[in-house]
Amino acid sequence: MSDEKSAFGAPQDRRSFLTKLGGAAIAASGLGTLACAMAPATGSATTPSAGTAAAGASTGAKIRPLGVQLYTVRDEMQKDVAATLARVAQIGYTEVEFAGYFNHSPEEIRAMLDRNGLTAPSSHIALQTLQGDLSGVIAASKTIGHQYIVCPWLDPSQRGSTVDAWKSFGQTLTDIGRRVQQAGLQFAYHNHDFEFQKIGDVVPFEVLLANSDPSLVKIEMDLYWATKGGQDPLAWFAKYPGRFPLVHVKDARGASMDMAPVGSGNIDWKRIFAKRELAGIQHYFVEHDSAAEYPGGSFASIAASYNYLRDLTV
Repeated sequence: MSDEKSAFGAPQDRRSFLTKLGGAAIAASGLGTLACAMAPATGSATTPSAGTAAAGASTGAKIRPLGVQLYTVRDEMQKDVAATLARVAQIGYTEVEFAGYFNHSPEEIRAMLDRNGLTAPSSHIALQTLQGDLSGVIAASKTIGHQYIVCPWLDPSQRGSTVDAWKSFGQTLTDIGRRVQQAGLQFAYHNHDFEFQKIGDVVPFEVLLANSDPSLVKIEMDLYWATKGGQDPLAWFAKYPGRFPLVHVKDARGASMDMAPVGSGNIDWKRIFAKRELAGIQHYFVEHDSAAEYPGGSFASIAASYNYLRDLTV
């Protein structure tokens, strides 16, 4: 079974999420929305027990600022955006990344952020919206205070099955990135694991990075999905230094690599974040796609991740 089908079988799947927001919410904000694929996922194993061991010896540096991708708490966002942002701030997060505005105007979103001492450096915007109303996306992003506009996902119908298709997609992203940069913002692309599924001997992610302008198209590396895809993030950091200003931080538990709160799984966060300067990481967004299923719900999940990262030294 493909990642898409296995992942999207959860009660709140991506398609229903987008369908709901694709009506009233998008009509109000003028923006598309999308975030990361749902758990559980299966794939290769990561470094055993590294997550729980990561609070050991260190140089004493802390990971800051700590943010959360709001797709993690989409169940709460659908109920009450203002209350959700307040709760996120109470937990201790200082940054958020949006995946939809839930029928609120950019001005209303900005006011909610300001009331809670939060900033929103980035937002996930669907490719079709970027291609159809980029001017509107840019205007709303400036009002809210986004610095980055992120393309979060390629629908299977949008993915190339050939190397040339991925080269063309790199140019598509570069063209979007140029317009975004001309407006004073930065564009980025967020990976899953399908970008690492080889076409012959070629890795599409490599084609994408090599055929897009590094100054116009940054990468928001989802460290879970890269790991699940059999990749070592440090190898990509070394090959493309400074191209990863944003990362998604979620853990993988056991051989099945079920998504889990950060620090409760197998990913060696100390090892990865020791290379944060090489990567160019500026923003760390916790994400847990199936957080609502975690004991205590999605707020308990993001609190567990926050507590671990708050105390982590690298």
